[in-house]
Amino acid sequence: MRTKTATWFECKIRYEKVMEDGLQKKVTEQYVVDALSFSEAEKRIMEEMSSYISGEFEVTDVKKAVYKEVFFDDGSDVADLFFKAKLQFITIDEKTEKEKRTNVYYLVQAASFDGAVKNINAVMDGTMIDYAKSNISETKIIDVFEYEKKNEPDDKD
Repeated sequence: MRTKTATWFECKIRYEKVMEDGLQKKVTEQYVVDALSFSEAEKRIMEEMSSYISGEFEVTDVKKAVYKEVFFDDGSDVADLFFKAKLQFITIDEKTEKEKRTNVYYLVQAASFDGAVKNINAVMDGTMIDYAKSNISETKIIDVFEYEKKNEPDDKD
């Protein structure tokens, strides 16, 4: 399991897709990108999608994601689904001795619901935080694009 903390944006792309039966259909797909701003997110998703989509497409929505961290399942070739996990971190207020629960959201890559639970446990069991799984649901996210620094040639020649 690999995790990445960043500012994530959910982007929707609309384009004509050739379906398995050979017919073309307008579809809207959802992707996630690592970016610092809305404009950078839109630029990045357009760059990423231009290598996958032949023809015209449009970015129909860009919104900041509620999760700050993504759990990547790099060990499985079939982990092509993404699950939104709502975990509750449990703390005890020292003064009142009452239990406090704080909701935290994660995006978890897995091949199935059970795989998502397993991946959450793999990451969270390595922490000292008491937590409860409040909700885990499959999303319509197709893929996540991480920021990769491009190697720029030196101008020192």
